[in-house]
Amino acid sequence: MIREIVKIDEDLCNGCGLCVPNCHEGALQIIDGKARLISELMCDGLGACIGHCPEGAITIEEREADAYDETVVIEQMVKKGKNTVFAHLKHLQEHGETGYLREATTWLRANRESLPFSISEVHELLHGNNDHAGSRGHAAGGGCPGSAPQAFSAAAGFRMAAPAPERETASSELAQWPVQLHLINPAASYFYNADLLVAADCAAFAHGDFHRTFIRGRKLVIACPKLDQSKETYIQKFIRLIDDARVNTISVAIMEVPCCGGLIQMVRYAAQNANRKVPVKAITISIRGEVLSEEWV
Repeated sequence: MIREIVKIDEDLCNGCGLCVPNCHEGALQIIDGKARLISELMCDGLGACIGHCPEGAITIEEREADAYDETVVIEQMVKKGKNTVFAHLKHLQEHGETGYLREATTWLRANRESLPFSISEVHELLHGNNDHAGSRGHAAGGGCPGSAPQAFSAAAGFRMAAPAPERETASSELAQWPVQLHLINPAASYFYNADLLVAADCAAFAHGDFHRTFIRGRKLVIACPKLDQSKETYIQKFIRLIDDARVNTISVAIMEVPCCGGLIQMVRYAAQNANRKVPVKAITISIRGEVLSEEWV
């Protein structure tokens, strides 16, 4: 079947192993000093591992692959312990994979006598109060914090901005259209010699003054490294923007959540493989809209 599945660039992979514990399905192992996809049956193609690779060696491709088998995954995962199983279940829940989640819980119920935890704990994890020890273990183990629901308020220590006067309307700093990376044409004249801003989809909604602070004076493209498809197409567009459009600089605005790191990795990979050299700045924004860091990489 044709589906999305992990692709590992062995030239970029340095064998650090950071991806392995962040693949809850157990599809990755370090073999002969490189990360390897050991089972197509166990890779769900959601890319939780991507944001944990410091070298940008992991991407998602669409190709012929064995169908993902949740029963095989959960059976193997139980051997790794409660926290790994719970991280996997939350991973499926947060991505809306209800079919796989149903398969996993059906298998767990059928094999409840041999489990190192109780079925009631599974029910509490998925439907009840997640403040028990198992869910804390999941959070610490690196599940999918980018999908974890949170509410912000002044009482929680988040300073809400004062409402603007009714007559005051901020001007848009957007200088071109379209902006979605799948839709832009790298040969468009407005990209030539421009300073480029590559922004994660969520960034502008998190930062209250995104237009004036980041878009002003730059041409914008937006993408989501977690949900968008055909990452290779993105990399090729970045290379064309560097080599053909001859952009001056690239600033990459990402969110603090792990999966967002895939965007800076794609840009860095493109910059390393382009014929021209171009400065790349990484900007990290917190989910509360604070600029956590700005650095040239």
